[in-house]
Formats: sequence, structure tokens, C-alpha cells
Amino acid sequence: MTTKPIILIALVLYASANPAFAQTASSGTAPTVRFTAQSPQLTMIETQPIVASPIPLADALGARVAYDEDRTVKVGVGFTGRIVALKVAAGDMVKAGQVLAEIDSPDFGSANADLRKARADEHLKKLVVERAQELGPGEAIAAKDLEAAQAEYASAQAEAQRAEQRLKNLNPRGLPVHGQMISLTTPVAGVVTQRTATLAQEVRPDLDAPLFVVTDPKKLWLLIDVPEKLLGSLKRGSPVHVQSDAYPDEAFKARVVQLGQVIDPNSRRAVVRAQLDNPTGRLLPEMFVRASIQQDSGMGLRVPNKALVQSGVHTYVYVQTAPGEFQRRRVAIARRGNEFSYVTEGLASGESVVAKGALLLDGEMSARKTEAHHGSTDGNSNGNSKGGPK
Repeated sequence: MTTKPIILIALVLYASANPAFAQTASSGTAPTVRFTAQSPQLTMIETQPIVASPIPLADALGARVAYDEDRTVKVGVGFTGRIVALKVAAGDMVKAGQVLAEIDSPDFGSANADLRKARADEHLKKLVVERAQELGPGEAIAAKDLEAAQAEYASAQAEAQRAEQRLKNLNPRGLPVHGQMISLTTPVAGVVTQRTATLAQEVRPDLDAPLFVVTDPKKLWLLIDVPEKLLGSLKRGSPVHVQSDAYPDEAFKARVVQLGQVIDPNSRRAVVRAQLDNPTGRLLPEMFVRASIQQDSGMGLRVPNKALVQSGVHTYVYVQTAPGEFQRRRVAIARRGNEFSYVTEGLASGESVVAKGALLLDGEMSARKTEAHHGSTDGNSNGNSKGGPK
């Protein structure tokens, strides 16, 4: 014997023995179950308001939060030196251009000195050429002396350009330089998520890890594991509803920006990337969350599955229409999920459905129908002896 017949039999016996149980009536075409205010059965019933929501393509999928690489910078150096001061720590919020560390670099000292000497030599050779041109070739000086001066000036110009280019190669971002002291700054605003730099550390271009990682925490990537069968229904721009166990009462929004291109042969899933809005900064990289990819069109009422009662080929819910009064409604299901289903007919947004105790109400409804079918004439049909008004 299945569970439901046992429940129905128990409810019939309970209803017969307890005059304060309930009464049923017909409100138009929707049967209604009523309980008195003192009925203990009300303690076993819980209701939940329902709201309209986009119908998802599937149940919530596993997803991982990651840095938005388009809004993340890994700050390193292209020169050798030693860190003499640290200005920020991991977790600090920084502004664009803010100094992260001060570095003493002999490379910059020698490069700056070379540039100054090259420019001084260039200036001197320029003056020699100008004086030779004023005297005039063939009169005060020989033509070959003027040509030699011009050649030396051209050589000095090339050396100055070489020294200037070397300094630019050492400092392509144009960091503030004072002698051989460099201020290492961040090009973007955000939070320092990683700092490997330590005081007195020697730095060089070939370090294994960046000295600092700075990212904008208000925009993150969401990497969703999508089953192979759903890939044909996805497209860029599809909205995503995100929930986290860390904040169960808060919903986050994302949007698909890149479809998966590779199928994992073991899981038969592809990784779909979405851009995740994180205005409060509460979601953190490497968090595991649940992501529901929404359909572009079509809205439904999100109803918990425990509120649904199946009777033959039809599905019903019980709606609270007044204190202690519950009306049975037949509904149309657009999509069934593991925990929630989406209703398109039979309910209105804002109504409260019975999320706990739906089987209790359905059992009472069946008990009333059974009594009516057997022609019960003991006065129960009008409900006056069942503990509540019509």
C-alpha cells in the first residue's frame, strides 16, 4: 500500500472522530477547506507568497566565482631593485595611481646617468656645429671640420635617443622616478587581492608571481558548468539568477558573455562564462554558487514542489484566501524542477500557497467527497458540527 492511501484513510478516521477538524464548501468551481481559529491543524500548515519570475532553462547549475580578468591587473616590474617601503596590504582598497611600494633600483640610477650624459654631450656637439656654421666653411675652418662636427653631433643625438629608449624600456608605464627610487603604482582602482612583495625583497622581471594583484570586486566572472544538452538553448546575453549559501536571502544577477567551446569528456559539460554584478562586494572569488540561466521570454510563478498535489493528470495547489480558509486551484505547469516549479495558469502573483500541509488539506477534501458520496446524513455535510462556519 502506498503512502497516500494510508494518509487518506487516517484523515477520514480523524475527521470522523474530531468535530473541530474542518469543513469543506464549494466556492464557485473551486472547492474550499475551512478551519476554525482554534483548530490545531492550522499549526501544521505553512503558507508562502509567490511572485513572478523568468522561467529558467534548467534547475540551478553549479558555478564558481572568479576574478574578471578584464578588470584585474598583475603588477610586476621590468627592472631589478630592492623594495624599501610597502604602502598597502592584501585586502586594502586602492585608487588608480596609488603607490603600492617604493623600490630602489641601481638600473634606473645608471640609466638616468647615461641619459643625462648623452644629452649633455648632444648639447655640446650641437654648439660646435652651430659655431662652425657661423664661421663658414672654407674661410675660418675647413669644410671637412664642419662635416666632422656634424657627424659627431648626429652620433651624440643617436646616443641620447638610445639612452632615452633604455629608460622607457625599464619604465614603460611611466612610473614616478626620483633618481634611482621608483614608486610602483596601480593602474586601476580596486582591492589588493594578493601581495607577494615583502620588505627588502629583491625584485626582477622574471619573478614567478606578480608583486601585487589588484582587481575591481564589483565585477566578477561566473564560470557555469552547463550540461551538453542545454548548449543549444543558450545564447550570449542570457540573464542568470545567482544564489549563494553564504547569503541565502540575497539574489545576484549575471549575464552570459561567452559560450562554452570545449566539452569535458568525463562530465559531458561545458564551462559557460557570465559577467557577475557584485555591487556590495559580498561575493568573493573561488566561491561556489548556484546559477539559474533564464529564458529570454516567458514568466511564471515560482512555486515550491511541496505545494503541488497531483491528482490523475492534473496538478493542484491550495491558496489561502482568508485566515483558516484554503481554496484548491488547478494549475498549469510550464516547467518542473527539483525544488521549484513554474506555474503559468491558475495563480496570481502575490497570492499565498500552502507550502507545508498541502497533503493534509487534500486528504480532508477527499474525506469530505467520500462522505458525500456515501450519502452521509448525520449532519456533517452542512459543516455545522465540524467546528466552523460556512
